[in-house]
Amino acid sequence: MRVWGITGTNGKTTTAWVFAEFVNAVPGRKCGHITTVEVFDGARRFSTGYTTPPLKQLREIFAAMEENGCTDCVMEVSSHALSQNRTGETRFAGGAFTNLTEDHLDYHKTMEAYFAAKLELAKKVASGAQTRPDMGRGDLPPFVVAMDGEGGREMFNAAGNLSVNVIGVSVAHSAYDLSRLPLVGEYNRSNVLVAAALAEAAGVPRETVQAVIPGLKPRWGRLERVENPESAAEVYVDFAHTPDGLDKVLAAARGFTPGRLWVVFGAGGDRDPMKRPLMGAAAARRADRVVITSDNPRSEDPLAIIAAVAGGVPEGTWCVREPDRRKAIALALGQAEKGDVVIVAGKGHETTQEIAGVKHPFDDREVVREFRRS
Repeated sequence: MRVWGITGTNGKTTTAWVFAEFVNAVPGRKCGHITTVEVFDGARRFSTGYTTPPLKQLREIFAAMEENGCTDCVMEVSSHALSQNRTGETRFAGGAFTNLTEDHLDYHKTMEAYFAAKLELAKKVASGAQTRPDMGRGDLPPFVVAMDGEGGREMFNAAGNLSVNVIGVSVAHSAYDLSRLPLVGEYNRSNVLVAAALAEAAGVPRETVQAVIPGLKPRWGRLERVENPESAAEVYVDFAHTPDGLDKVLAAARGFTPGRLWVVFGAGGDRDPMKRPLMGAAAARRADRVVITSDNPRSEDPLAIIAAVAGGVPEGTWCVREPDRRKAIALALGQAEKGDVVIVAGKGHETTQEIAGVKHPFDDREVVREFRRS
């Protein structure tokens, strides 16, 4: 079984499942996946609660995948996992890098250290290379880099010093026709191109990749449309939880919003506090109506987190603070009008909300569906 790794701040989950879709379209191939949302071991679908599970659990998953006939496995490899070497001696057949934007600085402290952690995946891919003096770059294991995203050029150059075949991809120079791609947003086009390039390197024919692209429907709370007959606006749920992620999803939504663009979002507690005002600034820059609420406050005071986020919102911005996430969603859905679009951001696929150390059932998608006008 060949293992393929995906790292980056944003886009790992989408890139991983799209890669799996490409590989699974090849007769005789079966691709398991390990993502933030779910694990598919070839027979079962379940969640580990991790982006990258601990090594002991990872080995158990690999064993199940092989037993269930998987020829390939694609997995998200987080910066925490790379720093802690959670993948152990796993040999990667190839890997990919999506982007690097501010996140997890409570753990890594600096962007330089964060970048270094991401580069570890390229080093792990390189460590599996059987190098010979006569080997050309094309004979080395592939490492795909999104050149459109932040950190792309730096990663391309750094990985170029390793025993990997660095493959740069850009939406501006796409080898594929993305005109029928159902996933909206430039960032999703980039994710699909990264997955496509890695899939080609993994032996998936280009025509197979192209045939799969029109069937890639949004899933797992990644700009996923949620229907509610009592809402006049169109409503989407998205996992965007970083300044760059929020900026990109709102920029994408602006492209299909004829009226006002609403965003309901917050920031997680006990996590990188420096990104909070940056998220407020991104929301104010892109949206017409900003509703700041709780994400997963964890052990922190929700009002303090909201105040920090609001610190990045310029005066004069239409902005409401509502710590109760259910009420915040209801506020936006109740006031949005026909032609408006509401983005509920930050939690995506998550089905719980952690407050004061207790996880309560909470799924943004279900809350949207349950909305009723009073």
